[in-house]
Amino acid sequence: MKRFSSLFVVLPLALCLNVAKAADEGFVLTLKDHQFTPSTLEIPAGQKVKLTIKNQDKTAEEFESSDLHREKVIPAGKDGVVNIGPLKPGTYSFKGEYNPKTATGTIVVK
Repeated sequence: MKRFSSLFVVLPLALCLNVAKAADEGFVLTLKDHQFTPSTLEIPAGQKVKLTIKNQDKTAEEFESSDLHREKVIPAGKDGVVNIGPLKPGTYSFKGEYNPKTATGTIVVK
């Protein structure tokens, strides 16, 4: 009986850890030569995600998305973090405010 009751303690704890891991899931965008890579990023619907932007250019760039209601200046050679979500399924656009013709992309939420 003791083994059976410990399952009721361990199982809920394991489920809580999986939820925390999902909430901390991270994604990376790299900015180089004033272009985002990948230009299309797929993330899960209904979850908060951490988006790390690695600016490998020699100039600052501002990650901007009116769809996501987010703006963040990323200094040259530095990383920046933008937290987004939870989002509904759909396509959300973003751009580099300082280089809007080349630094563009989309986030696809599924």
